[in-house]
Amino acid sequence: MSLPPGFLDELRNRLSLAQVVGRKVAWDQRKSNQGKGDYWAPCPFHQEKTASFHVLDRDGYYYCFGCHAKGDVFSFVRETENVGFMEAVKILAGEAGMEVPQASPEAQAKADRRTELTSVMEEAVKWFRLQLKTGAAEEARRYLEGRGFDEGRLERWEIGFAPERGGAFAALTGKGVAARDVIDAGIAAESDRGGDPYDRFRDRIIFPIRDARGRAIAFGGRAMAADARAKYLNSPETLLFDKGRQLYNQQRAREAAGKGQPLVVAEGYMDVIALSEAGFNGAVAPLGTAITEDQLQLLWRIAPEPIIALDGDMAGLRAAMRLVDVALPMLEAGRSLRFALMPEGQDPDDLIRAGQAGEVRRLLDGAVPLLDLLWRRETEGRSFDSPERKAALDQALKERVGTIRDASVRRFYEAEIRDRTWQFFRKPRSGGWKAKTEETARQATKASALVAADAEEALREAVILATLTMHPDLRDSFEDAVERMECSRPDHGALRDAILRAEVGEDGTLRDAVAKDIGEPLERLLSQGHLRVMPWAVAPVRAEAAEACLAEEFAKLEARRGHKREIEEAEADISAADDGDDVLTWRIVRSNRDLEKAGSGDDEDRTEYEIGPNGARMKKDERSAFDALLKQIGREAGEG
Repeated sequence: MSLPPGFLDELRNRLSLAQVVGRKVAWDQRKSNQGKGDYWAPCPFHQEKTASFHVLDRDGYYYCFGCHAKGDVFSFVRETENVGFMEAVKILAGEAGMEVPQASPEAQAKADRRTELTSVMEEAVKWFRLQLKTGAAEEARRYLEGRGFDEGRLERWEIGFAPERGGAFAALTGKGVAARDVIDAGIAAESDRGGDPYDRFRDRIIFPIRDARGRAIAFGGRAMAADARAKYLNSPETLLFDKGRQLYNQQRAREAAGKGQPLVVAEGYMDVIALSEAGFNGAVAPLGTAITEDQLQLLWRIAPEPIIALDGDMAGLRAAMRLVDVALPMLEAGRSLRFALMPEGQDPDDLIRAGQAGEVRRLLDGAVPLLDLLWRRETEGRSFDSPERKAALDQALKERVGTIRDASVRRFYEAEIRDRTWQFFRKPRSGGWKAKTEETARQATKASALVAADAEEALREAVILATLTMHPDLRDSFEDAVERMECSRPDHGALRDAILRAEVGEDGTLRDAVAKDIGEPLERLLSQGHLRVMPWAVAPVRAEAAEACLAEEFAKLEARRGHKREIEEAEADISAADDGDDVLTWRIVRSNRDLEKAGSGDDEDRTEYEIGPNGARMKKDERSAFDALLKQIGREAGEG
């Protein structure tokens, strides 16, 4: 079956290779750099434990350094689903919401027609560029010079001019191009009055629009006359041009984003050119319409977190707010938007021509997350002085966040909204000296308890890390738990990462490799006195005891952190009501009971192990004493 070349290009643009591959593999978070579209995983085509399968999402290719499998999104589906090429195309087209063209002479004719029209467009680009050098374009040249366009910039952006009379239709047909081709390319239009076709672009500065492959597919025209019906005019929809699925400057921006530059979405041609010439080469713009879902998908194919840089006026702000609603249902882990609003009444081009490229950089670096804009839209300039208005805000936010299809992203948005709402409506307590004293004492006690809890968590982390250092053979069994472990101290996090990547030494431990990698943090860890009561944490003895220790410490650590999360959620759910403290107290008591149960649930079945060459055993009461020791050290840390 023959497919139009444009169909496969469109299908590639709509799909992310990382998304397709991600359904079959588990990404190695240590090696992957999702922000740059660089992914690693164990190869799905052969058995292995290490991540040698490399996906370059922006380039659309994968390669395995183990079995040497390679290809693109089509070959991946073919190999993993055991289907032919056309079946793979149908599977992917279904995911992208596209219909596969049926095999027919008409389909081939359509592909051939696109090739013919592309040639016509390139001829038009050349002709428009020549017209900018004529006497008819004198005013246009003065305007462009005033906007900072020198010869080099005019050449780089292929700027042209469409004269008022003797336009492109006459020029192209005079060179032998068929009138129908000029019309179908969107350069000219047929008259409703039955006369000769007329030029769509007259007395306008011309900006060629190219697709992701660099082919001329449309034009944008800026009117020179102040009373023109439209200041900017784009080509109509044609066989080549679908304005809702294209971006101005997307080919150059893709290359720049691939080199680490931010992807910046501006409002128009002049903004894009000004940004690019000032060094922000990853600039693109929609083509005369609000950003569509298809354009969002295209943006995310280029970079995971585009920056929307809109004009600092009400129209720009409204466009940003509309985009929030378009983007929310489409958000995924690692895919979002940030917003940089320009100063009131200015756009990026204005700032750069005023010599304020540094200010543009500052605004882009300080771009706010999508959630900030959503919160601003729902709260700014509004009063919430009644329970009904507060409930209305809560309902509106829940409805918007509820449109997020990705469950993980939606959960984090809900948690952040709960926290912001609670902080927003929270009222400071008053009531004189006594109330202030009680509040101060309560906060001090809470802070001390938190310090003690954090100290105990840090001690349990130390036991886990020391044990893994002495028993690397247990690393694979607990790899997921180790990778997920949120370390309370930076040096513990560094040790965790070093343990995961270290090679086993001749003595059967990781001590030398980790020490060589990060040094001092390991020495501080192994010098902690409480580890001496657990010999497997300081020497490679009795792996079964070490395994039981790790399982229990991970369980208790998770229980402790679950307890903290419960308290945080309880506080977030409590409004400024008078009985708020009573509700919080009840939830704390319940959470403490659950924590105690998690910490002692398996004491009755715990096995006693030999732990040293002298045959000594750590009995249940000794284990209890060790847990008590950790808590005592934690309390002392809190009091200190």
